[in-house]
Amino acid sequence: QVLLVESGGGLVQAGGSLRLSCAASGRTFSRNIMGWFRQAPGKEREFVAATTWSGGSIHYADSVKGRFTISRDNAKDTVYLQMNSLKPEDTAVYYCAAGYGYRDYQYDYWGQGTQVTVSS
Repeated sequence: QVLLVESGGGLVQAGGSLRLSCAASGRTFSRNIMGWFRQAPGKEREFVAATTWSGGSIHYADSVKGRFTISRDNAKDTVYLQMNSLKPEDTAVYYCAAGYGYRDYQYDYWGQGTQVTVSS
């Protein structure tokens, strides 16, 4: 079992920044891939970014490349998502997930989500 708790969401103006945190606990060693997803109202959940705990393989959605950075602190079992140059279309509930592969169905542990709202 892996427990994931997100924090750091909030309201920010367009062009601003936020940093999301995802604290993992439990059998974290059992899941090598940590990802961030988001879901906007009326839309399907979409992939944002993912990393391995080693940081050796990092992926981003095209929509966030150059603006978002995923990182991890292995000593704290925490994964971060630094979001810069935020746009209103980034407004969504952001979820942290742990998995054994990069395909959506391979993420089998999810956090409760944190709301990010970007005002224009």
